[in-house]
Amino acid sequence: MKSDFPVLEPGWTAQEEMALLEAVMDCGFGNWQDVAYQMRTKSKEECEAHYMKNFINNPLFSSTLLNLRQIEEARTADTAIPFKPTDDPPRPTFDSLLSRDMAGYMPARADFMEEFDNYAEWDLKDIDFVDDDSDILHALKIAVVDIYHSRLKERGRRKKIIRDHGLINLRKFQILERRYPKEVQDLYDAMRRFARVVGPIEHDKFIESHALEFELRREIGRLQEYRRAGIQSFCSAKVYEHVKHVREDERRKRTMLVDVLQYIQDGRACQQWLSKQAAIDAGITPVVTTITTSATGRRSAPPLNLTGLPGTEKLNNREKELCQVVRLVPGAYLEYKQALLNECRRQGGLRLAQARALIKIDVNKTRKIYDFLIKEGYINKA
Repeated sequence: MKSDFPVLEPGWTAQEEMALLEAVMDCGFGNWQDVAYQMRTKSKEECEAHYMKNFINNPLFSSTLLNLRQIEEARTADTAIPFKPTDDPPRPTFDSLLSRDMAGYMPARADFMEEFDNYAEWDLKDIDFVDDDSDILHALKIAVVDIYHSRLKERGRRKKIIRDHGLINLRKFQILERRYPKEVQDLYDAMRRFARVVGPIEHDKFIESHALEFELRREIGRLQEYRRAGIQSFCSAKVYEHVKHVREDERRKRTMLVDVLQYIQDGRACQQWLSKQAAIDAGITPVVTTITTSATGRRSAPPLNLTGLPGTEKLNNREKELCQVVRLVPGAYLEYKQALLNECRRQGGLRLAQARALIKIDVNKTRKIYDFLIKEGYINKA
C-alpha cells in the first residue's frame, strides 16, 4: 500500500504522521529535539506545531474527549446500582485438569496463576524514596516506576484481549474452530493476529462472512457441475451424486489393484490380497497369512514402487533398480551413499564393517549397498 498521500494537512504524508506518533511515544511529549532527530524529515518547530495543531488543539478530538468524559461521568454517577444473584464462579484447584484447560485463570479473582511479565514487580521491590536522594537518582526511580506502569498496562491489555475474545479455555476455542471447513480454518489462523486490533464481534463477523462466502462458492461450483452434466432438477442431482460416488469408489479400487498386480505376478498373492480387501470392506479384521514356497521358505517382498517418491529424479537407472530390490526410499539411499563417500574419502578406503557401523540399517541391505558402490566405482575397499 502507498502511504505518500497527505492525511491531515498538505506537506505531511501518512507515513510521516505515523512516524511522528511513534517518535512522540518513544521520546516523550515535549522532547521535540529528539522527535525531530528520529523523524529526520522535519524540524523540531514543524513537529511541535503540527502535533499541537492536529492532535492536541484539534476541535474534533476535543469534542470527542468531552463526549467521552460526559459518558464516563454519567456512568459513574451517584445512583443506586442494581444487584442480582449470579452463579458462583468456578474455583479449580491448582494443577487440576480444569485449571490447565483454563490456563491457570482464577475467575473469582479475575487473575491468572502466572501473569504476563510475571516478574515485573522485581524491579521495584528494592526501590525506596528518601529525602536525601539526588535529582538524578530521584528521576531514575520515577522512570523505573513509569516503566513498571507501562508493563502493567501491557499486562492488562493482554488480559482484556483474552477475556473479550474468549481465549481462556483454549480447548473449547479449538472445538469451535473445527466447525469451519479446512480453508476457513487456514484463514482463521492467518487472521488471528489481527484480533487484537478489532473487537471480538467484528472479528467473528469477518470470519463468519468468509465462511459464508466459501459455502456459497462451493454451492455455486456444485450447481455449475450439474449444469455441465445436463441436470435440470435436484431429484436428478441426488441420483447423479450417488452414481458419482459409486464410480469414484470403483476407480479407486481398480487403481489399487493395478498397483498390486504391477509387482506381484503371482495368482496366490493376488487372491490373498483380494480376500483381505473383501474382509476390510465387510468390516472384518483380515487374517494375515504368509505365502511360502517349499524351496526357499518365506517369499521375498515385492519391489518398491518409486513413483512420486522424493529424490527419484536424482538416481540413475541402476540406482533405481537397487532401491526397488532393497526396498529403500531414494532419499535414504542418497543420504547413506553420501555418508559412505565422505568416510571413504576421509580414510582412503572403506571396509564392510565400517559401512555397517556408519549406517544403522539391516546388515543385508548394507552389504548390497556396499557391493553396489564398489562395483560402480563410487568407493574402493580399504
